[in-house]
Amino acid sequence: MDARARRGPPRDRRLGLAVLILTVNAGSTSLKLHLVDGDSARPVDGFERADAVGHRVVHGGDRFVAPVRIDDEVEQAIDDLSEIAPLHNTPALKAIREARAALPDVPHVAVFDTAFHTTLPDEARTYAIPRAWRDDWGIRRYGFHGLAVESVVAQLEAQRIVACHLGGGCSVTAVLNGRSVDTTMGFTPLEGVPMATRSGSVDPGVLIHLLRQRGLSPDELDSALEHESGLAALGGLDDPLAFGVYTYRIAAAVAQMAMALGGIDVLAFSGGVGENHEDVRDAIAARLAFLGDFEVAVVAAREELAIARGVREALEG
Repeated sequence: MDARARRGPPRDRRLGLAVLILTVNAGSTSLKLHLVDGDSARPVDGFERADAVGHRVVHGGDRFVAPVRIDDEVEQAIDDLSEIAPLHNTPALKAIREARAALPDVPHVAVFDTAFHTTLPDEARTYAIPRAWRDDWGIRRYGFHGLAVESVVAQLEAQRIVACHLGGGCSVTAVLNGRSVDTTMGFTPLEGVPMATRSGSVDPGVLIHLLRQRGLSPDELDSALEHESGLAALGGLDDPLAFGVYTYRIAAAVAQMAMALGGIDVLAFSGGVGENHEDVRDAIAARLAFLGDFEVAVVAAREELAIARGVREALEG
């Protein structure tokens, strides 16, 4: 792209015609910025001028089920949700504030990972816990990695897709005709399969035992489950036990998703591990041979394109 176009004023700020979108993807350890023009994107190093800015926000709770223009009220609501997803919403909020300060004259839009999973049926999103917890406190399964999964599904032509997004965080999602019908992450991004440093699902009784009998504080337990567990606790993918636990649990999750879909047409892998570790893909697929024939696809997640689509949706609505 011509450098003059990058430095000059936005080409058209009318909301329905935002043609150049800066996408901001703030993770727990990284900040990824792209300029998106149509279906093409290129990485950039800073908050470059654009017609609009789209921000990935991991947790939208019950309030945000679609992309929304950011104002002070929305910013505060995202801050409130940081209690549930501190590793992700907190850096996203920091990036939002920095970007709004750097680019105050263009619309900023929040696009939520959880929004993709609003199509989960009641039986997939409901925990078997007291009604008051569910009704009064909103404790239910939300699902995450929605933008990554949406971008993977957009590149495939199949009715029944199981998307394994395996990176620092890991999740497995069942997608039927483009709609999420089950997923492994739940109320927080800690539920589900083992991840790089996160435990994934653990017997709740173990956690109660550690709090009551072993004297761990809630903060110590939270830190251990988020930062000292998963593959890191088992020795990494080069350790036979770690490799076995990791691929076994993911294959078991895929089998659950196959149940939700009534079979699999495509088993898609994305994320740093999913895209770059053939041995992991082969081990998972081998455990699923009983499901019959299905295609195995390696698909790069293009979250920046999903964010940009969300921005257009919000501004054209």
